[in-house]
Amino acid sequence: MNVLRQIRAVTWMNLASIPQRFGTSSVIVIGIAGVVAVLISVLATGFKRTILATGRDDRAIVLRGGSDSELASTLAREATLTIMDAPGIRKDAAGKPIASAEAVVVVDMPKKSNDSGANVTIRGVGPEGMALRPEIQLIAGRMFQRGLRELIVGSGAQAQFKGLDVGSHIALRGSDWTIVGAFVSNGDSHESELLADGETVLSAYRRNLYQSVVVLLDSKDSFATFKSSLTTNPQLSVDAMREHDYYAQQSQRMSSVLSFIAYFVGGIMAVGALFGALNTMYSAVSVRSREIATLRAIGFGASAVVLSVLIEALLLSVIGALLGAALAWMFFNGNVVSTLGSNFTQVVFRLAVGPSLVVLGIVWACVIGLVGGLFPAIRAARLPVATALRAL
Repeated sequence: MNVLRQIRAVTWMNLASIPQRFGTSSVIVIGIAGVVAVLISVLATGFKRTILATGRDDRAIVLRGGSDSELASTLAREATLTIMDAPGIRKDAAGKPIASAEAVVVVDMPKKSNDSGANVTIRGVGPEGMALRPEIQLIAGRMFQRGLRELIVGSGAQAQFKGLDVGSHIALRGSDWTIVGAFVSNGDSHESELLADGETVLSAYRRNLYQSVVVLLDSKDSFATFKSSLTTNPQLSVDAMREHDYYAQQSQRMSSVLSFIAYFVGGIMAVGALFGALNTMYSAVSVRSREIATLRAIGFGASAVVLSVLIEALLLSVIGALLGAALAWMFFNGNVVSTLGSNFTQVVFRLAVGPSLVVLGIVWACVIGLVGGLFPAIRAARLPVATALRAL
């Protein structure tokens, strides 16, 4: 009998006996399902995707030199005017630069889930702020009017925080503001914000300094010209970045933290599942030691025995992985959650369990199954035939 036929015969015998060993076999399946479900549910944050969706290569953001975020930046009014006169910025039909000097403030809002307070961003935008971001689309109400204390709220913030329905009033610095509209923005981080007229925001907070200037470039190739004109101007001390690069930088730290948590917790659970797999496969080999010895005595090779045990471990692991992925998809996919962003403000995003995460979970499961089945397989192959047959 050739090796392939031997492997098929022994593997079929092993798989056929799984119902008789359902209790011990389920240890592998349940353990790995738990590992994969936790790993996928934590990695399915969608946080980085939400942040990166905010950026475009033909938009640029300008901050004060040395600032790593908008909240850490301040720009004088004169500086913003100089920035918006730089070459490389697209003009509208009236010949005005499509650029927005923006004021960013943070307010405390109660969350719907537990009434605890969380930081929410209010972004004051300039007259060209909406033309600058065509992805922002109203889904309810109307646009805020300049000079009035009115806000429009992102759908993500509206879903997570109390008191943000259209028509609601909120108090900011002792003044009453009305939410007049709600918007979507292609699922980006602006959906976690409230937008208002920039001058009105500065007046309410008694400020005269902006946090950033966002511009729409003539094309993505215009960035070098735009940046050079700013960095070589002795009157300015600013940093210019493509918007996409800026938001990639902002997402890096939190994405790294979330990935660490996922792999750390998943790793701890994987160790537990590995020991469960080892115990189960050792038990399976022990129960079938007579059968294995008999097969070896009639001419079956050690390689057939090793591979059959590994195949069984892998099959149980894949079943566990698929079960864990299904649980993660059922309970977490599409859920709206929020977490702290780089500015210590809440970023709202949807959990997304996609094919790539399912594949990652299956790979983890297969590694656990291989390691968990390897040593029992070697033990089965090395089982002394004569000793096992004496026990018959």
